[in-house]
Amino acid sequence: MMRGKWLGFWSILCLMSFLLPTMTHALEWGTKELDTEKLAVKFYSDVAKGGYKLVTTEELKGWIDQKKPMLIVDTMPFEESYKKNHIPGAVQFLFPIEDLNQMDDKMKADFEKLLGPDKNRLLVFYCGFTKCTRSHNGALWAKKLGYVNVYRHPGGVKAWMEADYPVEKEK
Repeated sequence: MMRGKWLGFWSILCLMSFLLPTMTHALEWGTKELDTEKLAVKFYSDVAKGGYKLVTTEELKGWIDQKKPMLIVDTMPFEESYKKNHIPGAVQFLFPIEDLNQMDDKMKADFEKLLGPDKNRLLVFYCGFTKCTRSHNGALWAKKLGYVNVYRHPGGVKAWMEADYPVEKEK
């Protein structure tokens, strides 16, 4: 059991080592190694707690280009973010930045309606950037509600735009 946790921890650290060189400034990582370590461990802890998988910006772009059936959910505020820039085909559902330990009945019903009845549906959640935890809350709650094919796109719309991929805007 402990070996599996360490393997998962090192897997996340390896993933982060690939992401860090290109996104260090965007992620607002600490300027000191201790700060970076704390952020990496927090990220790993969120992923482990959520039980979801991760998808990179490049992988997500490939899925979209392949027209892979999925629901992409932007967890940022509508007016301040989604309306201005979002990943093509994404729908908006607001989640808070702080941990969402309980969901009221209306929010839960609205969320389940958005996700649909197919618990095997491919779901991708994103927010603004890796340090933002709105997408963690969305992915975590999808898993809690029994959805099994749940991904978090940690780089969010910021990484998407840095890759020069197209975005959509609402009028």
